[in-house]
Amino acid sequence: MTEQLSNEPQSENVLITGISRQQPDFDYTMTELGELAKADNYTVVGEVRQSLDRAAAATYFGSGKVDEIRELADVKNATTIIINDELSPSQLHNLEKQTKLHVIDRTQLILDIFADRARSKAAKTQVEIAQLQYALPRLHPSANRLDQQVGGGAGFATRGSGETQLELDRRVLNKRISHLRRELKDASVGDQVRRARREGNDIPVVALVGYTNAGKSTTMNGLLNLFADRPEDKQVFEKDMLFATLDTSVRQLTLPDNRKFLLSDTVGFVSKLPHNLIDSFKATLAEAANADLLIQVVDYSDENYPEMMAITEKTLKEVGIENIPMIEAYNKADLREGTRYPEVTGQRIVYSARDKNSLEALTRLIKADIFGQDEEHTYLIPFDQGQLVSYLNQETVVKATDYREDGTLITAVVNPVQKGKLARFAVKEEV
Repeated sequence: MTEQLSNEPQSENVLITGISRQQPDFDYTMTELGELAKADNYTVVGEVRQSLDRAAAATYFGSGKVDEIRELADVKNATTIIINDELSPSQLHNLEKQTKLHVIDRTQLILDIFADRARSKAAKTQVEIAQLQYALPRLHPSANRLDQQVGGGAGFATRGSGETQLELDRRVLNKRISHLRRELKDASVGDQVRRARREGNDIPVVALVGYTNAGKSTTMNGLLNLFADRPEDKQVFEKDMLFATLDTSVRQLTLPDNRKFLLSDTVGFVSKLPHNLIDSFKATLAEAANADLLIQVVDYSDENYPEMMAITEKTLKEVGIENIPMIEAYNKADLREGTRYPEVTGQRIVYSARDKNSLEALTRLIKADIFGQDEEHTYLIPFDQGQLVSYLNQETVVKATDYREDGTLITAVVNPVQKGKLARFAVKEEV
């Protein structure tokens, strides 16, 4: 029999490890670390924890725990250990030396996942910047060029005119980072132009935000199925895994009463998200920063959802997204036994993104928020301003139309921006 070879990448056995540091959410972050490892195609074969108030300066763990990790890895055939914190360069080096294992800290793991998931040029650029910033302080001289100087030449050996290989490597990385930042800035200009065009159309923007795998993309696809023209062409990628998508997707929805709004699906958050990555993804989150309404999608079936909400709100604040009205949308109610849904209380909804009644209830909540200032007015549009008649029919809710000798009389529901644009055509008294 011929043996079949698989093209699937072989999963590597790993141990997940961490110290408590008296963190109240330590158990949750360790569980999450295991999920992150699975998301990057690792097989978790064991777990090691240590109760310490602070990490050991040299090896993160105490010396006895380092021995325990090495022995457990041997028993479990693990080749890698994943740490639940970001390690210093010296801690990383010392741990690898003492355990004889490959060591990955939480930051590197998240960066690896992001690098694998990035699809658009902007997302790839953002991830590469964060990777290079992470790598910069962790550079070390190669074994065969430890302290060699470059560029000085034999006649200048004692003049200090050269630079070590390490200095050269750092300079190359810094140059690459600067180049990528310029590329990202140029790309963001194009995004700003497109965003300005959308804002010029007076269409409100609603942004889905929240923890990774809470159901943002599923919610977006559900709303697209209900209200988008040709929704099958506009579906966003969704999958039951952490960081299924990193790119912001924007879609226009048209409700049955002709009201329109833009809905954006943004990158998900996770605890201890690397600061370099947060900085890099500020451009991606610009859609949320300029939104008229945020919908924080929460995995209500996960008992740790309060911690997820706190992390989401902290991350939004870190990237400068504040003082925007928010709906708290508690998703996956169908997976939480005994939960009634949809249930709406104020700015809070318990729902399932796979349930039509839930999505319709969420839509009513969205409408109340973004169209709450709309007013009904009557306008007399002269015949030489026909483009305004088309504008009213396409962009507003038209209640009545009457063709008169001096123009077209239209009664429509308009938002404050549209009201200002059309003010000079308003009929003050009923005609």
